[in-house]
Amino acid sequence: MPPLSTTIQPSHIRHALLLIVVIATATFGLTGERISQPLSYHAFADTRSWAELPNGCDVLSNLPFLVIGIAGLAYLARSRQTEAFAYPLESAPYTVFFFGIALTSFGSSYYHWSPDNSSLVWDRLPMTLTFMSLLAAMIVERIDRRVGLALLAPLVVLGVSTVWYWQWSYLNGNEDLRPYLVVQFGGIILILTIASLYRSRYSHSGVIWVVGAIYVLAKMAEVLDIPIYQFTEAVSGHTIKHLIAATAAYALLVSLQRRRLKGV
Repeated sequence: MPPLSTTIQPSHIRHALLLIVVIATATFGLTGERISQPLSYHAFADTRSWAELPNGCDVLSNLPFLVIGIAGLAYLARSRQTEAFAYPLESAPYTVFFFGIALTSFGSSYYHWSPDNSSLVWDRLPMTLTFMSLLAAMIVERIDRRVGLALLAPLVVLGVSTVWYWQWSYLNGNEDLRPYLVVQFGGIILILTIASLYRSRYSHSGVIWVVGAIYVLAKMAEVLDIPIYQFTEAVSGHTIKHLIAATAAYALLVSLQRRRLKGV
């Protein structure tokens, strides 16, 4: 009988590092005290109405999500057999992603029409589709196609369930936002970790770092909502956040239109 190999393969190291990040992210996010949604979150800087439309800028700035979401879905409907995907089913995570982007336009507009915890649910639900589907796409293209496709539905269900759990805990007087925060920020961490550890089978894969950078800029604009509005006296940080975040989805769409399987 030939001796068993004890050589540690580079792939084993990458898998181990990814597992460590998964465990660390979940542990950090789900331990400690429960986190509540601060009511001050709903106090946005720009409350100007446009005609009969309350909070006009924050509502209308969601329109780019709808345009880009529809454009992405239209492209995927035409490109299932093109060079963009080695296998047609690989488009499934991106179909969910752009569907989530389009729904974000409606969910976020509804929330900003009348901001409170109840309407915030409909803002966050479609966003979980985008986080989880993009994570599945990264697994498909960089780790294992079958595993990524198999995880797509469970990841989406997990993301959606964290929003419902937050709402349920809020309504029952024991609010806990931690699972949703793990999905949002942990999802981004895992996406960038996978990008660091594994190579993509496709060209233009560096766009994921552009998406990550845009995400950071969008969160900064969100945090600086009031200071930006005070400085510009015209547009708030949250409105800018919507516009910046939409460019991330657009950058991803352009990369899909241009990419090809490496070595082909």
